[in-house]
Amino acid sequence: MYFYTARQPILDKAKNLFAYELLFRDGVENVFPNIDSDEATSRMIEGGHLNLGLDEFLDDKPGFINFTLDALLKRYPALLPAEQVVIEILETVQPGKRLLAECKMLKEQGYILALDDYIHQPVWRHFYPLIDIIKVDLRSTSEEQILQIKHSISEFPHLKLLAEKVETNEEFEHAIELGFDYFQGYFFYKPEMMQSRALSPAQMTLAELLYETAKKDTDLNSITGIFERDVNLSYKLLRYANSAVFKRRTEISTIKQALVLLGQKELKRFLSVLFTAQVGSEKPAELMRLAMTRARFAEHISVLAGFSAPAEAFLTGMMSLIDAILDEPMASVMTKLPLSAGIKAALVESEGPMASYLQLVKLYEQAHWDAAEQWIQRLQLDKKAVPDAYHSAVQWANDQMKALGE
Repeated sequence: MYFYTARQPILDKAKNLFAYELLFRDGVENVFPNIDSDEATSRMIEGGHLNLGLDEFLDDKPGFINFTLDALLKRYPALLPAEQVVIEILETVQPGKRLLAECKMLKEQGYILALDDYIHQPVWRHFYPLIDIIKVDLRSTSEEQILQIKHSISEFPHLKLLAEKVETNEEFEHAIELGFDYFQGYFFYKPEMMQSRALSPAQMTLAELLYETAKKDTDLNSITGIFERDVNLSYKLLRYANSAVFKRRTEISTIKQALVLLGQKELKRFLSVLFTAQVGSEKPAELMRLAMTRARFAEHISVLAGFSAPAEAFLTGMMSLIDAILDEPMASVMTKLPLSAGIKAALVESEGPMASYLQLVKLYEQAHWDAAEQWIQRLQLDKKAVPDAYHSAVQWANDQMKALGE
């Protein structure tokens, strides 16, 4: 039995990460809707909590998990910690006495409750004192209907509105104007405007280091010299090398010692992570986390595919969101960075093996399992190893965010 899931971020008005929604599928061949919703929920609990632990997917954020009425009646939520999950009642559940009784019991136990894909009916008013979050699909709900929902909940100030399927920054801004508190969708990784932004000297130094470490014959003295020209960069290197990520017992005291102990492979990762974090310092932190997850996942996929340069696949994944980070077209960004022709071909032209790995990464993170299965077959990957690769990438990205924040 293999556990397949993806997660989608939920952000607040400041674009800070509020929570994740966990999306379950029963493998890439037996995709959801071919499996019962109750079984999907039970397997999510079994795989995500009992077997692996929700921390791997959620870090320290709450997770939205879908529940049918039958799953609620079977008391599945009791298997999950109240402080870690949001009980999301599916849109197929009709309001009634049994549901109301279950909601009252869950609230008494300390759970947060959400209504998924809400369609307004007056009977839901009986539930408003118990519900914390109402999710509204922007694609299927008119502005008039949204205003009606707002009016109906006006006497319940604790109720928060969550906008689903927010795909552009314009939609995000409009949803704020409409009174939404939380936002789900990938609007935060779409460029807000197309403009040219100059890289700072520190960012150019990082780009130079990326180029130096990409060479087949790496010159350690040259790389050490570049670090020593930048005190801030040297400090970050030493702090990273001494962080809990590596669990080393001995302190590192020199630039060259840190470079040797990290090794070329880990140094490349560190530099690409740091470059992305620096240029995206004004962007949502979740954008950085997503870039790191993509990088590690693309690297894992390339190894499974027998690709000869997994470090390039890693850097391709890391740079795949650089257009959103800089609010600039990808082709324009690539003219500024000394990256390999293969990376640029993947990111600008969607050509080459690394473009294929990146395509699978995107499909997986959005839980498009049927299309992902086609790419897994096309790349001749071990389909049983892909979920583990994704979960490992998620955990690695979480660890990196903590290390950078120390």
